[in-house]
Amino acid sequence: MKQRLPARNSMSLNRLSYLKEPGMTKIIGIDPGVAATGIGIVKGRGLKVAGYSFGSIHTPKNISMAHRLDQIFSKLVLVLQEEKPDFMVVEDVFSLQKFPKSGINLGKVTGVILLAGCRASVPVVEISVREVKQILTGNGNASKAQLEKAVRHLLKTTNPIKPDHASDAIALALIGLFRSHERLAGNA
Repeated sequence: MKQRLPARNSMSLNRLSYLKEPGMTKIIGIDPGVAATGIGIVKGRGLKVAGYSFGSIHTPKNISMAHRLDQIFSKLVLVLQEEKPDFMVVEDVFSLQKFPKSGINLGKVTGVILLAGCRASVPVVEISVREVKQILTGNGNASKAQLEKAVRHLLKTTNPIKPDHASDAIALALIGLFRSHERLAGNA
């Protein structure tokens, strides 16, 4: 039975630890952002989602970049310690020529996310947003709204998944779940 867990803001996600059935896989998806880093967690077996949770880590604009990165790292480490995911999928950084500083800042956030995964001994893979959109919507150039709709469809919910960073993070986690199924099926 699928259980939808209410979203909680900041880094406080509902825990999926009570879904401890054998063969279940727990994947955490991370959508890096300086102001808001999205977190999505799915737990399931094969291509079936048994539960999910989402939220985001927010950092205030009025503190230094170093302190913002520290908050993202520290809060993510706590989530990883509490949730104990089997795998982490992070959105690969891209930079627009028009906004190179944004790409550099996203790279810094991604760095602390990768470090948190490494410290928690969670295997990490990076996937481009275009690849996620292509897999889940059939269109690598899909809008955020189209991706969020595809995520809701896969989770069998009509409730909106907001903020957008959290929806993107769940999309990443879903790709991780589906790929873990492919890896296991290939080894069978």
